[in-house]
Amino acid sequence: MSNPTKVLIIEDEQLIRWSLKKRFGAEGYLSDEAETGKKGLALFGESCYDLVMLDYKLPDINGIEVLRRIRALDPDVVVILMTAFGKVEIAVEAMKLGAYDFVSKPFQIDELMLQVERGLETTRLKRQVRDYRESMKTQYGFDHLIGESRQMKDIYELIQDVAASGSATIFLLGETGTGKDLVAKTIHYNSDRADQPFVNITCTALSETLLESELFGHERGAFTDAKSQKKGLFELATGGTAYLDEVGDMLPALQAKLLRFLEEKTFRRVGGIQDIKVDVRIIAATNRDIQQAVAERDFREDLYHRLNVITVELPPLRERDGDLELLARHFVDAYCREYRKNITEIEQGAFDRLRSYSWPGNVRELRNTIERAVILSKSETLTASDFVIGRQDESSSFNLRGLHLPPDGVDLHDVEAELVRQALQRTTSNQTKAAKLLGLSRDQLRYRMEKLGLLHSNTRP
Repeated sequence: MSNPTKVLIIEDEQLIRWSLKKRFGAEGYLSDEAETGKKGLALFGESCYDLVMLDYKLPDINGIEVLRRIRALDPDVVVILMTAFGKVEIAVEAMKLGAYDFVSKPFQIDELMLQVERGLETTRLKRQVRDYRESMKTQYGFDHLIGESRQMKDIYELIQDVAASGSATIFLLGETGTGKDLVAKTIHYNSDRADQPFVNITCTALSETLLESELFGHERGAFTDAKSQKKGLFELATGGTAYLDEVGDMLPALQAKLLRFLEEKTFRRVGGIQDIKVDVRIIAATNRDIQQAVAERDFREDLYHRLNVITVELPPLRERDGDLELLARHFVDAYCREYRKNITEIEQGAFDRLRSYSWPGNVRELRNTIERAVILSKSETLTASDFVIGRQDESSSFNLRGLHLPPDGVDLHDVEAELVRQALQRTTSNQTKAAKLLGLSRDQLRYRMEKLGLLHSNTRP
């Protein structure tokens, strides 16, 4: 059950206090009253109020000064200033100090209650946003990062320094599943931008045209489906952080536009002619070998150097000495709470099984493996047989651990090309279905097809 709405009435005229208190009681609100500014401030300091009805002319302290002190104590509370002096200067000053509204005496109580209801809704929304941001700060606090290995302790120290710095560009490198998105959010919610937006987008999730529109926005009529003006991610993130995941797979034309934005912090919406300047921190991430991508001219060298201001390279799970057991216990505890299971022990044989695997999907793969084991377990003890690791399910005949590197080595480019060809053959060149077979998005598949020279010979969507 939610707490009742609380209103504070600071007014020296007894009849007005009585009238307001009676009406607020009829609406189900709790109200306190004070006839002086000092008493009102004392009450406000002792309790949490949703709305304050404040008289401008009080016998001891000017209402404007009371407003200033109230806003210093709680910037989210709604204050409606009441006065018999309907001067524009008073209203302007009150609004500058954060008053929600300004009413002249005498007022119609029904009209005033409409203002009160709108004001209370504003308070609720502000506090919901504040509570959400506080929960994010707690969820992504440094104490929630799991890992005791030397590699991860170095990473934690680095990202604490990065979060506290004013660096506008951060580059996260690491294999799939190493926790780049977690690090990005931890940096944001432990920085001075924590109260501003954190927005993210996966750079391979959309076509080039749609991704440009998502990043930079568009003007009405810029293209067929542009029915109205739309703000892009960079504009929405102003003051906060924009997280660009899988930036290493961004197509060349957009790379050039991203470089211009990073250099100038200005952009134009698609179809626009006006430069828009924003203040936004960019955190970019990729699971590619970015230096190899630069060498192969898949990624612009100038963009790489512009992103490579502060680089955080996350180690794969197989290189994090001692962290696997710690993470496994953490995930078991978390999923036991979520699924109301009572697993009290993990056999040593289970840990031996987990350690014997290379975890190409890293922490994400480990987490999913643990979740499955917890859900399906019938016992209070997890054993080695509870863990299905890698592609060991009976429906798949392809076992990664059964692959062997030939003595003379192999050209990885040829292996990738052959797997893409087989996926396309099996799906009769249906790129959407072929991408699903390979665990890729359609745009990721098309990127690889173009790189491998297979795109023009397979044009079916």
